[in-house]
Amino acid sequence: MKQFLSKNLTPPRIFILSFAVVIFAGATLLWLPFSASNRTISFIDALFTSTSAVCVTGLSVLDLSKQLSISGQVVTLFLFQIGGLGIISFSVLLFEIMGRQVSFRERDIVQSTFLASPSSDFGLILKWVFLLSFTIEFFGAVLLFIRFSFDFPLLKALYYAIYHSVSAFNNCGYSLFSNSLVDYQGDLITNATIMVLIVLGGLGFVVQREIILKLRGRIKRLSLHTKIVLITTAILIVSGAVFFYVFESENCLSGISTMDTILVSLFQSITPRTCGFNTVDIGALTNATILLMLVLMFIGASPGSTGGGIKTTSFALSFIMIINRFKGREDVVNVFNRSIPQEIITRTLSIIFASCISVFIITAVVLLAGEADHAPLQNRHLFIEYLFETVSAFGTVGLSMGVSSSLNDIQKLAIMIMMFAGRVGPLTLAFSLSFSKKGRELVYAEETVMVG
Repeated sequence: MKQFLSKNLTPPRIFILSFAVVIFAGATLLWLPFSASNRTISFIDALFTSTSAVCVTGLSVLDLSKQLSISGQVVTLFLFQIGGLGIISFSVLLFEIMGRQVSFRERDIVQSTFLASPSSDFGLILKWVFLLSFTIEFFGAVLLFIRFSFDFPLLKALYYAIYHSVSAFNNCGYSLFSNSLVDYQGDLITNATIMVLIVLGGLGFVVQREIILKLRGRIKRLSLHTKIVLITTAILIVSGAVFFYVFESENCLSGISTMDTILVSLFQSITPRTCGFNTVDIGALTNATILLMLVLMFIGASPGSTGGGIKTTSFALSFIMIINRFKGREDVVNVFNRSIPQEIITRTLSIIFASCISVFIITAVVLLAGEADHAPLQNRHLFIEYLFETVSAFGTVGLSMGVSSSLNDIQKLAIMIMMFAGRVGPLTLAFSLSFSKKGRELVYAEETVMVG
């Protein structure tokens, strides 16, 4: 048995199984009577909520503030904190503290999660991850507590501040307000704090650490990875805000002050890529804005972060590759005077293709599963709503056009699979299910095929 487990439990499979175990444990806790405020929720809803929390997605078929008790809400808090930083990471950190030896597989999983290349200072790196994360969440909670203390009793304000700070940094988007943050649409402190937490959580640990080391003078220059992430993130935030303003100036932004317009545009430019908080009614947005959000959600956050999507680096590299092809270059070159290895380009294209196929399949399942309940012509709008829900699940975003609570069981299972694949990555999920064959593979003669 030990030999069988050693042979078959590859790092990708351990990574997948760790998420699956926590999801089912969380679903069991949410299913128990103490987690419900009034009546016990169904197991499928408990499983959906647990999957969404562990995969830091934020999609919900429940009103957390009304249908979950304080105990149930605390369960979700722990689930998206564990899911954001990684189950294996917590286990490894505990072993490090206890002085127990960590296996190479566990090191491999953690390093591939947070680092672009292996590091000899493994224990120090892992402690950095937790220290930095908890420090950012602490200061976020302090700022939110100051603001919420004007609206709620101190203990409730503290609880709400901690919950929303951890949710924002881990890019989950779960909120204890029934309408998310719509009531704080024009509040500068709340908006600024949540936006900073989301951006920092979505940058990834590598970028966070390099920025701190650069400010301290410990390193001379930022890595290529960090430069690409920072520039791409800035471009997406600014361009997203500008497009949102243009598309919604005569819709949801009409009649509000200039400051509120800026806050809403920035907030709704940041949240679609990583986190499902919202300060406007998503279902009331224009078609052009919905398309913008679909693109931002599909791109997602950055590698090594708590967000999903194809990642900012994949988007940037694919864009750079297209530009280079137009210029007649065969390889991706001159990215800050550095060349990208062909292996990385191939992996990037594979990630994008696998992601597109995953979104297509799950959207088809959700559509077909709900087809019998609706007449085609009268419910044509469901296509875009289901597509939006699927892409939101894939990007572990959590934004919804309002159809989450009306999904049937088959549709909920399909969205759960999409959330899971979006968190662990479609390729990682595929690798965990594959069986490698030993021995050398035959290499056949080449023959060209017409493409394009």
